[in-house]
Amino acid sequence: MLTARGQILDKVLGLKLGADDYLTKLFDMLELMARIEVQLRRASSTQSGTTPYHFGNISVDFRKAQVLKDGVELDLSAREFLLLKYFIEHREATLTRDELLNEVWGYHSMPSTRTVDVRVAWLRQKIEPNPRNPQYVLTLHRLGYKFVG
Repeated sequence: MLTARGQILDKVLGLKLGADDYLTKLFDMLELMARIEVQLRRASSTQSGTTPYHFGNISVDFRKAQVLKDGVELDLSAREFLLLKYFIEHREATLTRDELLNEVWGYHSMPSTRTVDVRVAWLRQKIEPNPRNPQYVLTLHRLGYKFVG
């Protein structure tokens, strides 16, 4: 919560009602950024924790960097695994090619490239029941991709 109400009772009530954090105005931008980083770390560790993630007949174990399809381990490259992990961590979000290049490949100033499209196609070949008609990694024309698994 970001609010002007700074009384202890307000803070306690806000936290009891479900706020993950409580910051009162006037605040320092460095403190706000640090609190945001804590929440992002917490969300990231929760999403890619010890519990495998399941969708369809696929099971993803982040700690082992292992993907199983119908109980059989898939042979994913490191980049394909990182791409799948990023999709899962951002499921239901529209992810642009630039965002994927920045976050999965670490490219921060690349001109137009088909790298993402090719890797997504390879990943689909391995995880989709019918890669020609994907049901997990969807293409949003002129926007990017969305993971719905």
